[in-house]
Amino acid sequence: MARIAEVERQTAETKVKVSLNLDGTGKVQVDTGIGFFDHMLNAFLRHAWFDATVWARGDTQIDDHHTVEDTGIVIGQAIDKALGERKGVQRFGNAIVPMDEALVLCSIDLSGRGNAFIELPTEGKAGNFDVELAAEFFQALATNARITLHLKVLSGKNKHHILEAAFKAFAVALRQAVAIVPHIAEQIPSTKETLT
Repeated sequence: MARIAEVERQTAETKVKVSLNLDGTGKVQVDTGIGFFDHMLNAFLRHAWFDATVWARGDTQIDDHHTVEDTGIVIGQAIDKALGERKGVQRFGNAIVPMDEALVLCSIDLSGRGNAFIELPTEGKAGNFDVELAAEFFQALATNARITLHLKVLSGKNKHHILEAAFKAFAVALRQAVAIVPHIAEQIPSTKETLT
């Protein structure tokens, strides 16, 4: 069964469209109108090996917050929809990813419960991007994808490197978690027999 989803969301502040194939090869098109954020989403989606199109427009004349958060919401909803009942998934994924001097840990459980425990920089900018928005993105995505997410900086000084390592660590851990285990393809990996 194809694990594909399309989700759109429109509010008075933003309009976001996402198409997603969890079993892709990293063919990605991203356009949010926020250059650094596009760079991070490209890194995430390519290293997760998802095929995806992400398009967003928002009230960036105010700031980038609404666009970043709502993009996280819609990508999260697309992941949740594409996972369906979550049968046969690995469920857990873990990664420690370097980016030069930066090192970031990510651990994921496709638990069916949206939680995020995030330790990323909250002050300063990477280019013109407010680094605190990365945590907003991951919080929104985890909540709407119904996953438990731990994301923690182990070391690093350069904020660009830290955030890029975080998005790539998330990609690798999520790629592991959503992977299908062939011999349990019809089973839900939970003693409760549900991931909700």
